[in-house]
Amino acid sequence: MLTGMFSRPENFRMYWKEFMKQCVDIGIGSLGIVAVISTFLGAVTTVQTAYQLTSSLIPKSTIAMVVRDTMIIELAPTLICIVLGGVVGSKIASELGNMRISEQIDAQEIMGINTKAYLIGPKILAALLTIPALVVIAAFLGIFGGLEAGKLSGILSHEQFMEGLRGQFDGYNVFFALSKSYTYAFIISSVPAYYGYHVQGGALEIGKASTTAVVVSCVMILFADYALAAILL
Repeated sequence: MLTGMFSRPENFRMYWKEFMKQCVDIGIGSLGIVAVISTFLGAVTTVQTAYQLTSSLIPKSTIAMVVRDTMIIELAPTLICIVLGGVVGSKIASELGNMRISEQIDAQEIMGINTKAYLIGPKILAALLTIPALVVIAAFLGIFGGLEAGKLSGILSHEQFMEGLRGQFDGYNVFFALSKSYTYAFIISSVPAYYGYHVQGGALEIGKASTTAVVVSCVMILFADYALAAILL
């Protein structure tokens, strides 16, 4: 399926229009749920880390370091992309499945359009552009949520949190998080596209294809999480 995508666009303007539409659907359409989840993930991480660090010998600024590294390395890329795998993946699979069942894809192929390039290519490119951006936003909002949770619950002040946030920062963690986000973005867009594009039957089969696509995407994300950690760390 992926090799069939590489061909010269029949109409570059139409491909660009479809690409921008997918950027809006995948990126801006998922921004709300990403913001809510990441903010509360950071807040919960702050509270739970403070609960586990019971020793008075450990400075409270350590909590901010744990929140920062946890959000950047694992929570922002992995958990957010698992959520996006359900939100975006089911949408892609059901959209392509409905077009296949209603014979819209067959009609476009009769018109001489490369449907793999026109329908699947912009989705994958849009995911590769917008999902890493969502991961960066999620990491920022998670750290902000941890900052506010620490202040509101009286665990540590803003000054203590900022001190830990700046301490012992390793820029390689950001590279690792972005590597994970690009890998997950490809999985989230390509796997549901495959199941939706090749669905056969009726409405029941579209639902099964969407469910299967989400499950397979989540499993592949977790497998890729382990593989990237073993390779890059």
